[in-house]
Amino acid sequence: MPRSTAEKRAAFHTLHRQGCFAIPNPWDRGSARYLESLGFQALASTSSGHAWSQAQADGAMPRDAVLAHLREIVAATDLPVNADFEDGYGDTPEQVAASVRLAVATGVAGLSIEDGTGNPADPQYPLDVAVARLAAARAAIDAAGGDTLLVGRAENFIVGRPDLDDTLARLRAYAAAGADCLYAPGIRTREQIAAVVAAVAPKPVNLLVGGTFELTMAEIAALGVRRVSVGGGLARAAWGGFMRAAKDLAQQGRFDGFAGAATGAELNGLFGAR
Repeated sequence: MPRSTAEKRAAFHTLHRQGCFAIPNPWDRGSARYLESLGFQALASTSSGHAWSQAQADGAMPRDAVLAHLREIVAATDLPVNADFEDGYGDTPEQVAASVRLAVATGVAGLSIEDGTGNPADPQYPLDVAVARLAAARAAIDAAGGDTLLVGRAENFIVGRPDLDDTLARLRAYAAAGADCLYAPGIRTREQIAAVVAAVAPKPVNLLVGGTFELTMAEIAALGVRRVSVGGGLARAAWGGFMRAAKDLAQQGRFDGFAGAATGAELNGLFGAR
């Protein structure tokens, strides 16, 4: 019997209370189903992976397309799904609240709100504005029943402002405004990770590991991180294999890139299971 939305959300909250879990990021229904088959306990969407699958750059997908994508991922799996909901698709708190209400209605178990503006000249919202936007998301979730987990993101390290003190101040403010989980994509060192965990304790922290990394899951867990996402990492890995095989064929007339490819029987067996 498939789990209800309420059951998925309850399970998602439970995952954040202790231990450390990996939350990989599928970009379509097939990748979501495969990740579920491997025994992961939750999934998260990836704005970049989804955009690339639609021949768009990250950040270029309109809100309605993202909402449709979230509904597809939620329907594809019995696992809780966290939405990469970018900046909430609006500058003002009222616009963010309206978008969050629509996201909650897709059945996601959690969603993240970023403080990045998308403007290279002024890449982050002022703290007071960012807090108001996060608080509006919190209020929208609470009005819908309150069981969707809210993640607050400080984008400093990926928008060219690698100021750890400001990152910590922002994350503390987002925690106080109602974020259930905190996230500073781009931090990499043990010292940075430990500082973020300490700053928002006892609230859980998500760590983004989008490429090769010196720390293992066990070492990350020992630093107090609750969950580890990979963003567009899996989508980029898939694109890398596809691009290598296609270039071999186009440029050298060779088929070496097909080595290690999944078999049709394997894929048919996976997707014929339901």
